Amino acid sequence: MPEKTANAGGRLTVGQGTAMYVGAVLGTGVIALPAFAAEVAGPASLLAWLGLVVLSAPLAATFAALGARYPDAGGVSTYARLAFGERIATVVGWCFYFAVPPGTTAAALFAGAYVEQAFGGGQRTVVLTAVILMALVAVTNWIGLKASGRLQFVLAGLLVTLVLGSVLLSIPHIDLGNLTPFAPNGWSAIGPAAALLVWSFAGWEAITHLAQEFRRPERDLPRATAIAVAIVGLLYISVAFVIIAVLGSAAADSEAPLGQLIATSLGGDVKVIAAIAAVLLTVGSMNAYYATAAKLGAALSRDGAFPSGLSRGSMAGEVPRRSLAVVVAWCFLALGAVVVTGAGTKPMVLLTTGQFVTVYVIGTAAAVKLLPRGKARWAALVALAGVLALLAVSGPYMLWPLLVTVAALSFLWWKRRRRAAVPPVKEQDDDDQPLLGATP
Repeated sequence: MPEKTANAGGRLTVGQGTAMYVGAVLGTGVIALPAFAAEVAGPASLLAWLGLVVLSAPLAATFAALGARYPDAGGVSTYARLAFGERIATVVGWCFYFAVPPGTTAAALFAGAYVEQAFGGGQRTVVLTAVILMALVAVTNWIGLKASGRLQFVLAGLLVTLVLGSVLLSIPHIDLGNLTPFAPNGWSAIGPAAALLVWSFAGWEAITHLAQEFRRPERDLPRATAIAVAIVGLLYISVAFVIIAVLGSAAADSEAPLGQLIATSLGGDVKVIAAIAAVLLTVGSMNAYYATAAKLGAALSRDGAFPSGLSRGSMAGEVPRRSLAVVVAWCFLALGAVVVTGAGTKPMVLLTTGQFVTVYVIGTAAAVKLLPRGKARWAALVALAGVLALLAVSGPYMLWPLLVTVAALSFLWWKRRRRAAVPPVKEQDDDDQPLLGATP
């Protein structure tokens, strides 16, 4: 067991860690996903929300136990390395790392759509908002995790207040008749809705990459996790319920369900308030993922599973600026691809969802092998069963992680072949050394 002493390099408090979790998990899930899920399964999508909230408890507890026991910037990649070896560790590391650019880009564009509704300007406003948010989060993380953690604490408090306030103000407008028919697309639609909603609950594994940044990981990480699970679960279920119960069938057609909910609750044109809420939610989520992906990239490079030169910043208290620069570059490339192709945000969501399911399957399987017998291992077993069920209903979402897996294993093969092609340096004995001043 790790020694229960303060981490000299750690800076995150329980409050900041909770804020990181809330920002990473809550984030943009309440901006667009309630409408997506309602479109797939109608009011029955509430069962998908409930199922994922219930799954969140053992899933979050599993990753918190791993992070407290093995605090390292590699996060799930480190656990996979300890449990299954280099290949699986590289695969899970790459899957998480390359989920961040499409995921955070989609999040920035979600926020941009809310801003455009408030101020107009068409697609130009959407893209410009995304660029500003990406640059802001990049600069904050470049300064350092301490500044990032403080920003996250403030953002988390604001977004919880806004979301909870929206729910409370919506209660008088609830119409239970909007819950019928409950399953207009059949009960089988709940599975695809749950697979889509994985986007909303991705993040329980993210903060493990920052475990060594906590002052006392073995104490503070589980506490932050427990508080965040309660907050996120309450808010998600509440928001999903009131959006369907208040908006009815219009919820499935809305591109900005939270904004429409706020407008219905307060009356009048409150698009600016909705835009502010969307931006706060998005910045919180992006801030957490930029920080964790940057740390992960440095750790993967340190362990030989990523291109060399990015390992600086993998230790506690260090800022992985090189890795962060690569993350930001990939994010802007993803944004450019969306702008050029006009594909929209849905493909980005699909690219992200499949990779997080892969990360969860490998991470929980590693936990079953690594954690000692007791509550933590039982939580890991329950979480593994749950994510395997998600894997079964994910279908075509798994194509992208399959391609990333091929790329990761190809990188390892190339690196080993390159290493084998370099002849070993012959060590000379003392007798083989030329005499001082002698002509070779």
